[in-house]
Amino acid sequence: MVKVAFVTPELQQLVRRTNLASVAQDLARHLRAAGSDTRVFIPWTVQLNVDALGELEELAPIQVSDPEAPQTFRIHQGKLGDLPVYLFDHPRFFEGKNPYGNEQGPYPDNWRRYACFARAVLSSFPQLDFAPDVIHVMDWTGGILPLIHRIEYLDKPSDHPACRAGTFLSVHNLAMQGQFEREVLARMGIPHEYFRSIEGVELAGKVNFLKTGAEFATVIGTHSPYHAQVIQTRDRAYGLEDTFERRKKELVGIHNGIDYQAWDPARDPLLPARFDAKHPEGKQECKRALQTALNLDVDANALLACHIGRWDADSGFDLLSEIMAPALERDVELIVMGAGGDDVAKRLRTMETTFVGRMRVIQGYDAAAAHRLMGGADVMLLPSHYQPSNPLFGIALRYGVAPIVYAQSGLEHAVRDIDESPAEGLGFHFAPYTGDGLLAATLRAAEHLGNREKWSQLQKRCLAQDFSWEHSAEEYIKAYRRVTRRIRGR
Repeated sequence: MVKVAFVTPELQQLVRRTNLASVAQDLARHLRAAGSDTRVFIPWTVQLNVDALGELEELAPIQVSDPEAPQTFRIHQGKLGDLPVYLFDHPRFFEGKNPYGNEQGPYPDNWRRYACFARAVLSSFPQLDFAPDVIHVMDWTGGILPLIHRIEYLDKPSDHPACRAGTFLSVHNLAMQGQFEREVLARMGIPHEYFRSIEGVELAGKVNFLKTGAEFATVIGTHSPYHAQVIQTRDRAYGLEDTFERRKKELVGIHNGIDYQAWDPARDPLLPARFDAKHPEGKQECKRALQTALNLDVDANALLACHIGRWDADSGFDLLSEIMAPALERDVELIVMGAGGDDVAKRLRTMETTFVGRMRVIQGYDAAAAHRLMGGADVMLLPSHYQPSNPLFGIALRYGVAPIVYAQSGLEHAVRDIDESPAEGLGFHFAPYTGDGLLAATLRAAEHLGNREKWSQLQKRCLAQDFSWEHSAEEYIKAYRRVTRRIRGR
């Protein structure tokens, strides 16, 4: 049985700030279901839902070395179903704070927060009586851990359980890398010799946490075999192409899965009608019900488009904002669900009152509403510049919703364009990365909707796609075996 310390800043039922939360929770649960001893290690940040945890108890605190002063973390142990979870509580670094930042931007001391958290996780194993084979870290917040692990454990063998573990870095969002001034290296207690571009922490003159993880993790994982190839090519990895190309033998691509227990239109209790690839008829009833419930024009011929996500540039919402008026003036209806600044919310409400019956805004994330959106929508707008890990595209496909994605987003291989691949297409690509490009793809989708026979074929293809977590979990366990072989061969 492989033992996995799963280190993440988010977990869906505990704290959600980005799509990483759902990916982390689903993967951790399915790894455990596949037979691994997977345990979650997460910082206790503000608004973390401790009520979701059973058997919660406080363990003895641990002290972590730090160049400024020793830091004390309180550790709490609980269970999310059968998934063990350890909460790391620190009054200065995490208490009262979000995982990454606030409305003013990222916290300026994120480098210290996650360096100390990494040391706390590594130091905790003896107290928790846990000797992991693999320490799996998620994205830039965990990127510093493989280097600290290398310096303080692998290069100084002892009986400490961390000395026998390897590391696995999951690259979730390449656009967010955790970049800091070079002075922080010494303040983290890391020798300055590591401030170099090859086998080091430096990129563009700064300390880069995601690059650090990609350089020092035993094995690196990304979101598909195709994506693992793409990020080795120029301009497709936000400056990390050379690192991925050098480490291609340690780079694996594994598709993220979808939790079909939670997302399945054939048995979804939140839908007014059920449907699947063999019996898709209920999809139209769901569309009518959604239009009625949200006071939209009940029109089967209108393209019902939806967007779920943050109202910011990272999600491509700046492009969507550009095209709202011209799209709504055509035969398009739009539903946007998410959150952002007050000024953005105010503009959206103005659009909603301007286009009565054509647009609705749902502020915040409402899980029940998300199910009904998936059930009734024709297309899902996913305009982010880079989003190969976004699980929404797989959920959308399961509900017969055709995704609209940027042609170089990382999803273009999974979501083939119907005009480029008529027999295999699942959605629509747009390029260039402009509002005009997104508008053209949206209007192209509206034209396709007018051909009911071809649209029905498209929906059936979408409904037939299978992105199960069970298969993905097995692939991760195979990748973990690569980690353990490499560590034992040192």
